[in-house]
Amino acid sequence: MSQRILQPINRVFFKICLIAWSICVLYPLLWTVLSALKDNKQFFLGKPWALPNLPLLWSNFTFVWEKYNFAHNFMNSLVVTIISTLASVLLSATTAYVIARFTFRGNGLLYYSYLSYMMIPTFLGIIPLFFLLNDLHLTNSLLGLILVYTVTSVPFAVFVLVSFFKSLPSELEEAAAMDGASYYGIFFRIMLPLAKPGLMSVAIITVLNIWNEYVFALVFMNDPTKYTIPVAIAVMQGEMQYRTEWGPLFAALIISMGPTIVFYTMFQKQITGGITAGALKG
Repeated sequence: MSQRILQPINRVFFKICLIAWSICVLYPLLWTVLSALKDNKQFFLGKPWALPNLPLLWSNFTFVWEKYNFAHNFMNSLVVTIISTLASVLLSATTAYVIARFTFRGNGLLYYSYLSYMMIPTFLGIIPLFFLLNDLHLTNSLLGLILVYTVTSVPFAVFVLVSFFKSLPSELEEAAAMDGASYYGIFFRIMLPLAKPGLMSVAIITVLNIWNEYVFALVFMNDPTKYTIPVAIAVMQGEMQYRTEWGPLFAALIISMGPTIVFYTMFQKQITGGITAGALKG
């Protein structure tokens, strides 16, 4: 009898917690959107938390997009993120498959080498990476930034994907080999599609990390035409000097958040499934 009474109470408490958490997450996003539609007067007259006055200043978005060349910075971030994510996922998937499914001398050493990289703060490598890219003439180059993002994203992806490939049944590989499939055919036609939940989990984490990355893009890029979105927002705020245009600044933040929100909305089921599967396989 007591359990029957407690179960509805637990459900109600759980729903209240979820609603409260949703409000905590959505309110800052809503406030940012509303702030992007205001002018400076509404901020300085003691109304930073109030609803924007009519008419709404949608011109803040066009102002940022055109005056501060945000369109070019947006494309830079898009190109760097897409190419780096695809390269990182492909390299990590092949590496994780070999580590998980093949037995060879140095297998464990290779795996723990990737794990050891995750224990080293990334910022410690900024100076040697800068000199390396400078010697290769890849500073102020999107290619150099893509290479850095790809290499630094692989270790974590390998760590996640190894558990996925280890959990796949070996009978599938044996059946494919008996049918005459090569190693490449087994990997790309059978094993890679089965690891799709893990690949989606790795992809979304990589996209978020690269899209929002600031330090590498700031250190390796001095050409304003090569700035990514995070650096462009910081430079824009600096160029405003003593009079910060809060409306355009919030509009820039909305533009920077847009692709990640769209990406998550489109692949929400795959991302959730990948995280759940990773928890079960880990």
